[in-house]
Amino acid sequence: MIKIMLVDDQELIRESLAFVLNTDPELEVVALAKNGQEAVELSKEKKPDIILMDIQMPIMDGITATKFIKATHPEIRIMILTTFQEIQHVIDALSIGAEGYLLKAMHPKDLIAGIKLVHTGGTLLPNDLAKILVQQIQPSVTQAVQAPAPYDLTEREVQVLECLAHGLSNKDTAERLFLSEGTVKNYISSLYHKLDVKNRLQAVNKAKEEDLI
Repeated sequence: MIKIMLVDDQELIRESLAFVLNTDPELEVVALAKNGQEAVELSKEKKPDIILMDIQMPIMDGITATKFIKATHPEIRIMILTTFQEIQHVIDALSIGAEGYLLKAMHPKDLIAGIKLVHTGGTLLPNDLAKILVQQIQPSVTQAVQAPAPYDLTEREVQVLECLAHGLSNKDTAERLFLSEGTVKNYISSLYHKLDVKNRLQAVNKAKEEDLI
């Protein structure tokens, strides 16, 4: 029996997925969570084999929750489940250990088959997303070899830096980049360290002087 936890802030989606998955005799939904924080807590208690994790949720987003769970329970396999075909989410999720990325609109039979594949050790990406991922990663790798990013800034850090330059608050930045406010704060702290500055104004001024944005 494969034990599953569903994490989504929409009750209808949680209940619908639970109903569909429980129709398969090899699957059992053992927990439902409405945000990343609940997922982290329930993963310790219920010890699921697989977690279907939404990305955009209040309190704690799915990427942050995945990072926490993978740090403490690396044996739990996590599949990012979302409606957004945004490649950055795929990269973020896979970089911290997620085993798959699925769209909520996929057919139930494909979803169940994907869960079983990941449970046996596979990694799952829809074909269309896999192609986009390869196209996105290859130019990035080539560019990184030819010209390392100044101050070793990641693409995400540059995006946060651009938001700072536009005067966006942590909350606005989080909404624009589909991150939690806590994750944004971590990126800002990293920027301060890499740029050797102490506040937003200094960070933005240095970024402009060095043509980082």
